[in-house]
Amino acid sequence: MSLVINHNLMAMNASRNLSDHFGRLGVSTRRLSSGLRVGTAADDAAGLAIRELMRSEISSLHQGIRNASDAISLIQTADGALQVIDEKLIRMKELAMQASTGTYNSDQRLIIDSEYQAMSSEINRIANATDFNGIYLLNGNLSGEPATDHNGAGITSTGPLKIHFGTGNDSAEDYYYVAIQGSTSSAFGLGHDAGSKFGLTAEEQNAGKAISTQALAQSAMAAINAAIISKDKIRANLGSMQNRLENTITNLEIQAENMQAAESRISDVDVAQEMTEFVRNQILTQSAVAMLAQANSLPRMAMQLIGG
Repeated sequence: MSLVINHNLMAMNASRNLSDHFGRLGVSTRRLSSGLRVGTAADDAAGLAIRELMRSEISSLHQGIRNASDAISLIQTADGALQVIDEKLIRMKELAMQASTGTYNSDQRLIIDSEYQAMSSEINRIANATDFNGIYLLNGNLSGEPATDHNGAGITSTGPLKIHFGTGNDSAEDYYYVAIQGSTSSAFGLGHDAGSKFGLTAEEQNAGKAISTQALAQSAMAAINAAIISKDKIRANLGSMQNRLENTITNLEIQAENMQAAESRISDVDVAQEMTEFVRNQILTQSAVAMLAQANSLPRMAMQLIGG
């Protein structure tokens, strides 16, 4: 290589290497400080796209867990109210049993019937007042067939409650329906608020409405038994749905954990490997700086030939 003063090719080469090593040192510093291997699309364009999709799935899974947990709280609220209703029904049967015997006169049966009607009114109050976040649970608003009666097109959904926990909306694996039949005393056919029962005899029509006579009290016991069975079916359905949701939460947590691990393998930096690269680039940068300083001093040798 000729000794020239217009162009310092060795300095240019050292400067290019310095720029390259210093740029890599900056990338290593950014990765180590952020903990991310993929910080920009330039690092790994395909990896960045996959990572962002995974991040959206992970966030959706965590929200699905919260949705399912909220549904469990809703079910527990309904079940707690039904437990109180259960106590009222048991007391009503006890009163019907008391009024059915012949050792009480008509005045005493009327007194017993007044408590019976009070229990019926309390069941109505509980059923109409029990709500979760403004959603009334036991008044019959959530009753019906899940596949056909749910309608979420309006501002307020109608029919069975739809609990969404999946990351999509294209299959029944992404949501459950919670249907809760009405638990008012009129729905059970008890008390003065009980509706008409079509196709029945007059005695059957009045069964459960009152216990003011011995005959009415005796017929009320069968009606109360039917109400207890209806209430137990509602509670059993809620219990099975709660168990499903708890299993769903466990499954979603496992999915989120595995998805997070996969996202970490794509996105996160291997600190040991990157630290090795950092030290390597640091040494190369320092070496390039030293050589650039030396290369910049080489043209001075030409001055010795000139006689300077």
